[in-house]
Amino acid sequence: MLELQNVGFRYGRGQDILREVSFRLQRGAFSFLTGPSGAGKTTLLRLLFLALRPTSGRIHLFGEDVTRLPRTALPPVRRRVGVVFQEFRLLDHLTTFDNVALPLRVQGQGPADYSRDVMDLLDWVGLKKQAHAYPPVLSGGEKQRAAIARAVIAKPELLLADEPTGNVDPVLARRLIHLFAELNRLGTTVLLATHDQGLFKQVRAPVLHLQDGTLRTL
Repeated sequence: MLELQNVGFRYGRGQDILREVSFRLQRGAFSFLTGPSGAGKTTLLRLLFLALRPTSGRIHLFGEDVTRLPRTALPPVRRRVGVVFQEFRLLDHLTTFDNVALPLRVQGQGPADYSRDVMDLLDWVGLKKQAHAYPPVLSGGEKQRAAIARAVIAKPELLLADEPTGNVDPVLARRLIHLFAELNRLGTTVLLATHDQGLFKQVRAPVLHLQDGTLRTL
């Protein structure tokens, strides 16, 4: 599903943030991405989400060399990828329901098409009672679960999560990691970036360690 070949990245003429990063994710895999703060985890995820282009190397996603695709061809590929951002990125003027439904609305679906699916998913992540609440009144854990629901509502083939447990307590962190494991069991390929090594005990999965711009498997 995903393969990086000697990928490097830097901003402008600055120092390399990533250097000759190579790895492969098989369809249906669950992997952790870890490393110290500033190691380049978020930059790597942005490359995988096609928000950035590598300075060098190749990225193959869903069988295509996406580094060679014109920008106009990227949106259909991006729609096959779900992203859980570290800072949630919920829209404060939309309810929890509408935030989660947003990817489907962007695809042109109407409420009659998605209402049941959105409510079922909110129930699954424990937010059914907060469906009509707005983000400012949600707790950090509720916002995180809403962000996860929004990322998976369109049934992405690949799910990228950037420190999804960084703003919650240990009990909720365990709940969230099992939620990701269940999504993976249902067929979604998951790459979860975290600095919390305690999560590795919750799910037995390969660990990719990023440090000083280079990647190795633990």
